[in-house]
Amino acid sequence: MVQVFIPSQLTSYTEGVSRLEAAGDSIARVLEDLDARFPGLKFRVVDEQDRIRRHMRIFRNGDRAQDLALAVGDHDEVLIFGALSGG
Repeated sequence: MVQVFIPSQLTSYTEGVSRLEAAGDSIARVLEDLDARFPGLKFRVVDEQDRIRRHMRIFRNGDRAQDLALAVGDHDEVLIFGALSGG
């Protein structure tokens, strides 16, 4: 299982939980597993073209993921962050 860290702005979809385990061999599959349990979560992270939304960041074991096809394995950590912006 992959450890997934959910940002506070998305915990309303995960019943307030910020740390979850998910199954999958890629970032895409992990998000699909989470979305099956927490409908609507994936749409907040991934757009209609299956790309990571501009304002979201995903990291696998500390390295930024640019592609949802990035492989993950048991004991990996996936962190989802909402990018900060300001003016």
